[in-house]
Amino acid sequence: MPIDKTENHEKIVAAAKKEFLTYGFTDASMRHIAEEAGMSASGLYKHFASKEEMFSALVEPACQGLLSIFHQEADAQEQFIGSGDLSFLETGQDAKLSITYIYDHLDAFRLIICKSRGTKYESFLHDLAVLEEEMTLSFMDALKKQGVKLHEFDKRELHLLTTTNISAVFQTVEHGLTRKQAMHYADTLDRFFSKAWREFFGY
Repeated sequence: MPIDKTENHEKIVAAAKKEFLTYGFTDASMRHIAEEAGMSASGLYKHFASKEEMFSALVEPACQGLLSIFHQEADAQEQFIGSGDLSFLETGQDAKLSITYIYDHLDAFRLIICKSRGTKYESFLHDLAVLEEEMTLSFMDALKKQGVKLHEFDKRELHLLTTTNISAVFQTVEHGLTRKQAMHYADTLDRFFSKAWREFFGY
């Protein structure tokens, strides 16, 4: 639904974020949200049709923004591959880009990673890992077309590795790292996984 920029709407959004961050989606109370926003529970439904829609309004923009970064990185890889210049493989900054974005929208990702049980977002990390796996396979196919020889690999292992890679990024949220700590960790991840992926693929 279109976002209503009234004062009441903003109060509801702030109250909902506080409630969901405190209790999680399952245990969050529409009555508490209404009380915090200074209105009746029935008044909430003039702005959001359900608790699920309210939660989605808080997190969906951040989800879509992160997905956009993933797709932009895939497009950039295709461009470099097409040029025959694979030097960018030596200086990957995927974790840095992702973690920078995550910390620009930290409350939304705290909700997704730590408080989304009972919503479609509880599978977010799995869904992101599947997307990463698909992009990795596409990347490998493009490398092969450029004549790059790669190691043979077990697709189950690739799935596990991409899942591990995605999980590693979001450990920053689960463990409550500060932005400074998270960005230092992002640099460590990029150096670690750049070397690990090159070894795995054999390029």
